[in-house]
Amino acid sequence: MLTSSAHADTRTGTGHEEVEGAGRERTADVVIVGAGLAGLAAAHRLTAAGLRVLVLEAAPAAGGRLRTDHLEGYRLDRSPGVLSLDRDADAFTRLPALETLSLRPFAPGALLHAEGRRHRVAARRTERGSQPVRAGRTALLDRRTRGAGSTRGASTALKTARALTGARTRADMSDALGLVRLRVSLARFASVPPQGLLSRPEVPTCQALTDRGLPSRPAETLVRPLLTALLSDPALTTSSRVADLTLRGFARGGLGVPAGGQSTVTELLAAALPPGTVRTGVRVTSVSTHAVQTEAHGTFGCAAVLVATGARAAATLLPGLRVPQFHPVTVLHHAAEEPLPPSVSGPSFTVCAERDGTEPDPVSHTWVASSVDPSRAAPGRTLITSVVLGERAAEPPTALDKAARLQLAGVYGTSTDRWELLAAYHDPDAVPAMPAPHDPRRPVRVLSGLYVCGEHRDTSTPRGALSSAERATEQILRDFGRPAACAEPVRETAA
Repeated sequence: MLTSSAHADTRTGTGHEEVEGAGRERTADVVIVGAGLAGLAAAHRLTAAGLRVLVLEAAPAAGGRLRTDHLEGYRLDRSPGVLSLDRDADAFTRLPALETLSLRPFAPGALLHAEGRRHRVAARRTERGSQPVRAGRTALLDRRTRGAGSTRGASTALKTARALTGARTRADMSDALGLVRLRVSLARFASVPPQGLLSRPEVPTCQALTDRGLPSRPAETLVRPLLTALLSDPALTTSSRVADLTLRGFARGGLGVPAGGQSTVTELLAAALPPGTVRTGVRVTSVSTHAVQTEAHGTFGCAAVLVATGARAAATLLPGLRVPQFHPVTVLHHAAEEPLPPSVSGPSFTVCAERDGTEPDPVSHTWVASSVDPSRAAPGRTLITSVVLGERAAEPPTALDKAARLQLAGVYGTSTDRWELLAAYHDPDAVPAMPAPHDPRRPVRVLSGLYVCGEHRDTSTPRGALSSAERATEQILRDFGRPAACAEPVRETAA
């Protein structure tokens, strides 16, 4: 990001190159500011169209928010890094450099941990099971399984209904009925075309909860925490259309993480670019249609500039650019010396519901990262990743760790006293807010020769970052009088 240190590590043979010395000009057709997912994806499209591209990144390495730290045999993502295997993974298939990317899926659906009990909310089953998924094969797998969601969802609902005879209280009965209806709704979401969801009235997600036909208690205890985790939005102010599409992706494909850490994505993209395309340790201070001024490396001449940074940094370079509100996130990584109980040690995405009448617990969702992706920890070690949202995300790491341990002891059914906090990554601007009404296709052309892209121009997801990058490069190529070199842009309305 632009606010990162200007010192860089020298990289050779991977598309990276550190800029050494001040005042050395470089010439390119397009200079891209920011080597995150959007910037690197744009570089691939423009390079494929025959343009000379230079990517400038202030941080010591490319990646933006998709960064993974290596610590004592652990691979620690700095942001949650959870992908929709239906929507995000399909967007990756449009980038040839990511054909070898392996995505590690969670167990189907999610576990909802509420008041000491676990409820399995099953997403639509696919042939993926718990095996790694190649990003390049995701669309094919979806086509094979299309149309199976409704019957399987109904079967699961019937099994759940049989369990109602064991409900001890009225609240138990309400939760069980709510779970049945939620599973049926998810099966329905899996089969509804995106256009059908987008035709619904757009309201805040918290308001839409009451319009889904669920009893109030299940809506609060089951649906709200699931949506909170998927959207990183505790207040659920997010547009209901975004929420509907997110639920559809969850129901159709489930969730997963990149094998080896989220930085694998940007490392593959950077490595596939011509050597010297990506220059790290370069802080950009101003841009114009024909030049990029840097803090310590002179001026880079060009024919066009694409700003592909976060919203705040982009607004600094492009005065007048709208800066959205943000949802803060803190990611906690714990190492456990002893194995977890078999009932909770699997690759499940666990959502934590708030307990009635108590102070809200900090952790929104958690998973055993070393179970989902064994490469995240050395053999015999266990890595637990947890995510804190909202106001509590800003608490000091020591206090947050103490409260999280107490909560996670109940979630995982084991003592957490000997767990070691490896890292606590806080990002106040982690997720750009998408309140209703939300425009997922904000302009990417400032004027001829000056463009902007990033998730803040689309939706706050990897798919949104890629979609905005494709729209921006399409506009650049049009202004250059060149045909687009790649597939049509990823659109939020696309299946």
